[in-house]
Amino acid sequence: MYRLSQGAKSHEAIKKIGKIFDRYNPAYPFSYRFVDDEYNSKFNLEVLVGKLSGVFAGLAIFISCLGLFGLAAYVAEQRTKEIGIRKVLGASVSQVWVLLSKDFILLVMISCVIASPVALYFLHNWLQKYDYRISIGPGVFLLSAIVAMIITLVTISFQAIKAGLSNPVKSLRSE
Repeated sequence: MYRLSQGAKSHEAIKKIGKIFDRYNPAYPFSYRFVDDEYNSKFNLEVLVGKLSGVFAGLAIFISCLGLFGLAAYVAEQRTKEIGIRKVLGASVSQVWVLLSKDFILLVMISCVIASPVALYFLHNWLQKYDYRISIGPGVFLLSAIVAMIITLVTISFQAIKAGLSNPVKSLRSE
């Protein structure tokens, strides 16, 4: 193992080291590797897994948002008469939005409470294979729960506001 000085030209130093190596050990061929290349190759798989995880997580979030959007549309359609009656009695758009959103928010909160310990367990085990470790605090899970809530609210809000702005006369006409 050789350490080159900061300003040394690597090609010239390798030639000089090769001559010294051949002088003391001519039976073995001189081969060399740089530590930074070895260190980078150690984490190539981790970088690839990180990129693939990001792509598949984005795809999973998109698909779940489509399902959530469809479920919100279904719930709004099922409760059109209730929303119409509430609007006739003076409910505002924000009250209708809260009415339709609270069930979804409750489900997302329950899923975050269930998923956080499971994720903590698997992340803790994954981080144990590294020499230098970090600890995962509750802030990461709190931030992910907040992001999940925001994504849920943005996805549901379109259908909830659309239901809140609809004319109650049309929904109650068949009664």
